[in-house]
Amino acid sequence: MQALFYMDNCHDNSEEVLKSFCINFNPAEDILPFFHRLVKGVVSEGNEIDSIIEKFSSNWKISRMSCVDRNIMRIAIYELLWCADIPSKVSINEAIDIGKKYGTEESGPFINGILDSIRDAIEKETIKITDKTVD
Repeated sequence: MQALFYMDNCHDNSEEVLKSFCINFNPAEDILPFFHRLVKGVVSEGNEIDSIIEKFSSNWKISRMSCVDRNIMRIAIYELLWCADIPSKVSINEAIDIGKKYGTEESGPFINGILDSIRDAIEKETIKITDKTVD
């Protein structure tokens, strides 16, 4: 979440900005593969993810959401749609917990409401990603 927050605030999703983040914040070696999988996946699928967030957020534009909330949801939605090896409940619960820790008082319920609606739509197959892969 911190890397995506950093990239979002820089308005730059380039590999150079990600490298700069890693140099300055030095993510633990054992999490680097998963870290890169999530960050690069969210960046790669960003337009689709943001479109889904706006569709399920009841008149909230992505730009009006807090940077913390939108990046937490981006990660969770990427996991829900492209990481079949991560259970939906795990993605949603972790997103809510991170929102409560780093967001505002309203972040937990806000994130929960949107992600639960998206999870429901995925289960009902009203949202489909044809290339759901496990890296």
